[in-house]
This record gives sequence, structure tokens and C-alpha cells, in this order.
Amino acid sequence: MKKLIDQIIKFTGVGVLCFFIDFAILYCLTEWAGWHYLVSAAAAFTGSVIVNYILSVKFVFDTNERYQKSRNFALFIIFSIIGLLLTELIMKIGVDGIGLNYLLVKIGATAIVMVYNFITRKKFLE
Repeated sequence: MKKLIDQIIKFTGVGVLCFFIDFAILYCLTEWAGWHYLVSAAAAFTGSVIVNYILSVKFVFDTNERYQKSRNFALFIIFSIIGLLLTELIMKIGVDGIGLNYLLVKIGATAIVMVYNFITRKKFLE
């Protein structure tokens, strides 16, 4: 149980850092570069996933040594793509469907996808 709590704390720390990276890229690309919020969200998500992978493998999850690193990376990417699709869907519904601000919707989408990320990575990477 202590190991799980330690992992959740580390995962949360990595997640908070990656959220700020994601949020900053989203804001800059949308507000300063004039990109559509969904394109900005995809680019921002991709940037944060790279940082997240490096930190998750190094500090959070004890990756199963029975599997090759390429397998773990492929699973991480597959789960990240699903997370990106969830993020895009939530943002589309929240912004275009409900009329909320894209930054506010991004916060909610991140919380939902963060839970999904922890569960899938814990189950399939360890």
C-alpha cells in the first residue's frame, strides 16, 4: 500500500509539471500564434506526453523488465493517443457544445485523463 501511495504522489507531481507544460503551450499557441484551440490542444498534449514518458519511466513506474523498452514505449504512446482523443472530445463538447472557455475545459479534461493515464500505465507498464 505504501508503494502505491508513493507512486500516486510521484505520478501527481509529474502530472502537475506536465499540466503546466501542456497548459502553457495550449495558451501560447491559441492566444499568441492564433491556432485553433483543438490544434493547439493536440500539440500541447503531445509535448507534455514526451516529458511525461521520460519522467514516468524514470521516477514513477517500475517498468516490468520482462518486456522490452520498445513494447513499454509503444503501449505508452497508444494510451497517450487514447488520452489525446478523450481530451479532444471533452474540449469539443465543452467549448463548442456547452460554450465554456477552452482553458477551463482543459482543466477538467486533464483531471479525467490523468485518472485514465494512471490506471492504464499502472496496469500495463508494471
